Amino acid sequence: MFSGDSALGFCAVLAIILFSTKMLGLVFRHFGLPQVLGYIIAGILIGPSIFGDFCGGSLIGFSDGGYFSLISLSRENALSIFSKVGVLLLMFSAGLETNLEEIKRTGLTAVLVAVAGVAVPLILGFLVSLLFGNIGLGTENIYRCIFIGTILTATSVAITISVLKELGKVTTHLGTTIVSAAIIDDVIGIVLLSVVTGVAKSGAVEAENAFDAFKMTIYGTIIMIIAFFIFALLAGWGLSKCFKWLDKRWPMSHRIPIFSIAVCFAYSFIAEEIFGVADITGAFLAGAVLSTDHRASEYTDKKVEVNTYTIFAPVFFANIGISSISFAGMNPAVLLFAFLAVLMGLIGKIIGCGAVCKAFKYSWRESAIGGVGMMARGEVALIVTSTVTSAALGANALPSEFMIMTVFLILLSSILTPILLKVLYGKEKVPAPSGEQITQ
Repeated sequence: MFSGDSALGFCAVLAIILFSTKMLGLVFRHFGLPQVLGYIIAGILIGPSIFGDFCGGSLIGFSDGGYFSLISLSRENALSIFSKVGVLLLMFSAGLETNLEEIKRTGLTAVLVAVAGVAVPLILGFLVSLLFGNIGLGTENIYRCIFIGTILTATSVAITISVLKELGKVTTHLGTTIVSAAIIDDVIGIVLLSVVTGVAKSGAVEAENAFDAFKMTIYGTIIMIIAFFIFALLAGWGLSKCFKWLDKRWPMSHRIPIFSIAVCFAYSFIAEEIFGVADITGAFLAGAVLSTDHRASEYTDKKVEVNTYTIFAPVFFANIGISSISFAGMNPAVLLFAFLAVLMGLIGKIIGCGAVCKAFKYSWRESAIGGVGMMARGEVALIVTSTVTSAALGANALPSEFMIMTVFLILLSSILTPILLKVLYGKEKVPAPSGEQITQ
């Protein structure tokens, strides 16, 4: 009935998205689930995934969908641009929250827990993918199998932290190890994503010039990735000095967050367009290098979060439900694979991280807590999935129907993690705010 590609039409799209995501987000939060799941479900409900494909009409749809929609969008629309900005700001915020001092303090244990938390789910996800050549995976699509494993490596510690705080365990040695390992896990996962997506582009996308052709070779990809990280660290050293000076000269001023966001977008552009590295890697590293000035980074993060979680993040997650998830003609084999992959993802974290904890002389119960604490997934898993399903990867891109796997992964891990942590800790006494002892 109305076009969402016009300026006012897009404002109407934003109004529907923001209202629906907030309402569903509150419902999910009430039941102890991540709000991002509510955002995705909101996108499914207002988009064509259910009502458009099965009922013939939806609030928001695509002009080539063959169904009635109150507001129609073209496939290339402003919603995708807003979503891209949302992804970059989310990763930038994650980088700002990186505490390098905390990582140093937990040392080798956290690093090895993180490495195991990446390696085991990656291997299990890759192996189970090899069995499903009938749905576009298998030995003929090795890159896609690696992408599945990469999705399963992501960790979100937000749920774990909330449970550990409730139990009074977040500041214990084990609690600190889990939190630090989750941060390192995401860093390793982002680096891994950059490597596999860079290599996957080799020969899958047509080069426009000689420089692009060089970047699309395997050797060229590796060289450009190394070059980008060298550039990012050297530039980051200078930027860190500049921001410390700015913070000392004009503390808590708005110019610091504004300049920081400019650095985020510049890093993202340089990463993707010049070095052929995933843009989200650039955004994350921009936040990480600026996190060295703790006061300025905390102030910036608070300001960035306001805009990110007010408008850009809800649009990104809702757009996943609107444009990346479709139940019409869903292959039952995809659902079977999603179940098995999610199972491998959950088991992989518990086995991998738990085994390392046990090797460092933790008890069996504490080792299980370490594994379960690393099990939760969240925004990063969705961002990684969005990246590996991008058309920029050409023929090697993972079909968007596999997004349902990530949604299941987040849902199940979000439900199971707090339950299992509370069971494993049992009814231990934790310090009350007044200094007395209470029983959970």
